[in-house]
Amino acid sequence: MIDHLTAMAIFARVAETGGFSRAAESLGMSKSAVSKQVSRLEDRFGTRLLNRTTRRISLTEAGERVLEHSRRAVAEFEAAEAEVGAHRDTPSGLLRVSAGVSFGQSELAPRLAGFLAGCPDLSIDLVLNDRRVDLVEEGYDVAVRIGELEDSSMMARRLGSVRSITAAAPSYLDRRGRPAAPADLSTHDCLGYSYLDGGVRWRFDGSSGSVWHKFKPRLLSNNGTALAAAAEQGLGVVQMPEFIIGAPVRDGRLEEILSAHRKPDVGIYAIYPAGRPLAAKVRAFIDLAVTAFGEGVASAG
Repeated sequence: MIDHLTAMAIFARVAETGGFSRAAESLGMSKSAVSKQVSRLEDRFGTRLLNRTTRRISLTEAGERVLEHSRRAVAEFEAAEAEVGAHRDTPSGLLRVSAGVSFGQSELAPRLAGFLAGCPDLSIDLVLNDRRVDLVEEGYDVAVRIGELEDSSMMARRLGSVRSITAAAPSYLDRRGRPAAPADLSTHDCLGYSYLDGGVRWRFDGSSGSVWHKFKPRLLSNNGTALAAAAEQGLGVVQMPEFIIGAPVRDGRLEEILSAHRKPDVGIYAIYPAGRPLAAKVRAFIDLAVTAFGEGVASAG
């Protein structure tokens, strides 16, 4: 179909300029290439479209009809090209974004009003889900993910980083004791996050290197905010990003422990499908995210 559209555009130019030589010159093609395209179109329709003499050409009756359709086809293509170009250069249309529940609520959603104010032709479908979605299969333009990246088929842009905190309620620590080293957690109740990279184990870095604490969770949940709420009620120890438990730690509802063995900061990434031009709406969203999270995420509080 693309070849036929090209041939129709060339045929229309021949008819409008009145000759193969003029059409070839205006198109930057050879006269023989132009003639071959017109002949190919005539073969496709099974009839002569042009009457050729040594001095001039003229349209046959079939050529008149094909010229009308050719002009419409070229005009439609140019209109589509212009419309797509506008979408490519200006953020517009619907942007489907996937993000984790807690991060989306506390960090991402509050920044969207200002972003959309600067993009009047754009709307956003923000879907919050802590599971790893399939962007292509589920039709997302971009996802914001925290932690190690696993899917190498996606393009990724690092936006910033987030600090993790290990903490528990002061009432729990008064009752069970305050761990001095990661190994001390073996006598404590730990609350686990279902989608945590590496499963039910936490990493700690100290002066002697990295250690891992593997545990059987007293409570396992797929939502960090729910785990933080349980920890505040004295159920056990959590290791969560600062944007979830930073405020409870600052106001004393939770108490940070093992600060000398803190887990390394984890990256925040924008993930989007590879193999396609980056649309203006995706590029604008990533620029927003880099500005918002480039210095790291401290807390929503």
